[in-house]
Amino acid sequence: MNIFEAIEQRRAVKTFDAEYQMSYQDIKTVLSMARLAPTAYNQQNYRFVVIKDPALREKIKTAANGQAQCSDASLLIILCADTKAWEKHGLFYWGNAQPDMQQLKKNAMTNYYINRELAQRDEAMRSCGLAAQTMMLTAKGLDLDSCPMVGFDFDAVAKLINLPNDHVIGMMMAIGKASKPALPRFPQLPDDEIIFTDTF
Repeated sequence: MNIFEAIEQRRAVKTFDAEYQMSYQDIKTVLSMARLAPTAYNQQNYRFVVIKDPALREKIKTAANGQAQCSDASLLIILCADTKAWEKHGLFYWGNAQPDMQQLKKNAMTNYYINRELAQRDEAMRSCGLAAQTMMLTAKGLDLDSCPMVGFDFDAVAKLINLPNDHVIGMMMAIGKASKPALPRFPQLPDDEIIFTDTF
């Protein structure tokens, strides 16, 4: 499947085949492709918590108002991000660059994020979004289905996964085989309400 087909065919599936189990290789592919999603300054601030324990899945399902994707999808991932990743790994992010470029990048990153909590959170959400889209398109490329999820109690799920204080949850992702097709695509706004040239 080419990338255009994957984009067109990707849908948020709500009903998964609970008997279907993804292969180890497919799970590894989804996660490794997601790690290629871009992050500002190469800080790789996304964190993927793969939920395998069935009992934990049930608790997360409760926090998600009983949504069946939490228990029935073959793969359930909590997409999180470390809001302080920018200050934790120093020059590592540009390890194959010239030393002066490494320091230049580090200084620019520090100046951008330091004492800017909202910028740190915004960056975390951008990174989670980019990784999520990469996961969904990878899944579709593997002839699998997916559902991005935000309809859950973020605080409750954070406690269940022992989320560090300097991390945030972006969303959950359910991946597997649909047990029935997604609903038909809903109406989309006309181009002139979405696409602008130069200014609004």
